[in-house]
Amino acid sequence: MSSTTVGDEDDVQVRQAVQADLLAVLRIERASFPQPWPFSAFERYLGEPGFLVAVEAPGDSGGTESVVGYVVADLVPNHGQPLGHVKDIAVHPECRGRGVGRTLLDSALTALEGRGARSVKLEVRAGNDPALALYEEFGFEHLRTVPRYYDDGEDALIMVVGVGE
Repeated sequence: MSSTTVGDEDDVQVRQAVQADLLAVLRIERASFPQPWPFSAFERYLGEPGFLVAVEAPGDSGGTESVVGYVVADLVPNHGQPLGHVKDIAVHPECRGRGVGRTLLDSALTALEGRGARSVKLEVRAGNDPALALYEEFGFEHLRTVPRYYDDGEDALIMVVGVGE
């Protein structure tokens, strides 16, 4: 398993998610979204190269690493060419603004490209300005809007980016 370090001062690395990470992932999901995924949804993606977690190394006192963010991404069929799909990404509220989400997204795009994706899509709430800014930084472009996509009536923006070009 390869890992990626976030920032110079942070002791945060990205690695493949494992079963032991799921409760922490679920806690972050519930703290981040008004309509969180259930535990079983995360279990379903275990083993996918695009299910990654950002973990913080324990401090000087020892202990175990802690999950501070995650991304769930996979491939979907698309006219014979696999299409990457970032399904879910979140960072623990106390760890936002440190580049964790940026590193997770970069790692997921790399994993999807490595599995043959030439483009990647995602859905994002129309009002989620921090996420929109991140996705635009990576070159994602608005493809279309899905009215009332979310249960609370908010629209979703479908965004896409080319990879491996």
